[in-house]
Amino acid sequence: MLRMNLSGSNRSIALIMTLMMSLCTLAGCTEVLVPTVDPRASFFAQQDLVQEGEMITFDGRESVPVEGVITAFKWDFGDGNSAETIIGFTSHRYESAGEYTVTLTVENDQGGDDSTSVFVRVNALPVLELKYPANVSSGDTVQLDASNSYDPEGADLAFSWDLNIYSDFDGDGGMDNDDQETEEIVYIPTNKSGVITGKLTISDYDGASVSEIFTINVTTRKFQVDWVETTVEFEWDGYLEQGERWGANITPGEGGRIIAYEAILELAQDAVAPQDNFTVFVEVRDDGYNKKADTEAGNITQNEQTRAEMMDEGLNPVGISEIMEADSAEELLNSLLNQPGARFGQGEWIWGVIAQQADPDPVIEGIPDPDPGNDWELTVRIIILQPRLVEIAWE
Repeated sequence: MLRMNLSGSNRSIALIMTLMMSLCTLAGCTEVLVPTVDPRASFFAQQDLVQEGEMITFDGRESVPVEGVITAFKWDFGDGNSAETIIGFTSHRYESAGEYTVTLTVENDQGGDDSTSVFVRVNALPVLELKYPANVSSGDTVQLDASNSYDPEGADLAFSWDLNIYSDFDGDGGMDNDDQETEEIVYIPTNKSGVITGKLTISDYDGASVSEIFTINVTTRKFQVDWVETTVEFEWDGYLEQGERWGANITPGEGGRIIAYEAILELAQDAVAPQDNFTVFVEVRDDGYNKKADTEAGNITQNEQTRAEMMDEGLNPVGISEIMEADSAEELLNSLLNQPGARFGQGEWIWGVIAQQADPDPVIEGIPDPDPGNDWELTVRIIILQPRLVEIAWE
């Protein structure tokens, strides 16, 4: 007779085995029945909500073998995929949104098994649909339209626009996380050519987000440049006595290139010789330019007035007709008018008349000059080339 010195639970197991063996003997069993003890399965998901395409980890290390050791952890992820591990720890990536039942079955070396399940929700990623022109001309306003974006589960979306990923708009040290606009549709004004690179991020309120980089090529504008000749005329008149002077300031070169000028000063004819002597002068101080001319008496018998003439030409290079590119008409115009070597006369011109001798000694002694001064008239004509810009389309 087999004697067993057992205690506690082992006595219970031995008793059960003895009874089963006795029953099996009475029934004529040919094999000895060995009882099995099932393990207890236990696991949890480290998150109960994950985003589509995100990895999730399951931890079943709290499962217990009850008897012996656990020999297998069998995972059914509920999406048609399964795995078997020898440790109670695994990860899985869900590629599609939905709700999934994840089941863990554990087996021990006694032939027992046990299963348990948890539920996992996989949140769908928003669908980002962005429309914008890939190419625009400088000065255009670009429309970025993400209004057709949506959440597959019907949630509201939040929009975050970083309109230049190469600048730190908010000063936080990061160049690709600026939240400059939050509307579905935004507008970007352009004022120079180049490339605009930005990023749109849309998010739902369950933490799912999708981003898209956008690139817009801003091209220059193309202009036909022609130069139109214009003559501007200024007239002044007055009366000066000997030693007096008159002056006027003008800025004729603001809208074009000054090419030449001509000035004519005429005096009222004296009835008695000799004629008065006046001087006309001009100064362009920004360019260090000055010039003057004295009057000369005309032929009295032919009723020619006393006059002074003064002129100059070739003051700036003549513009040529050509096709040019620029970010705007204003930029091109400014470039043309401020071209080095072609800026003469852009500043202030000072014109003046001086009565050098308005009371000359008479030819016949004793006959006084009836007029101690004289009337004068100054006419200035300035030839200006003004650029005419006509925008033309790119071919």
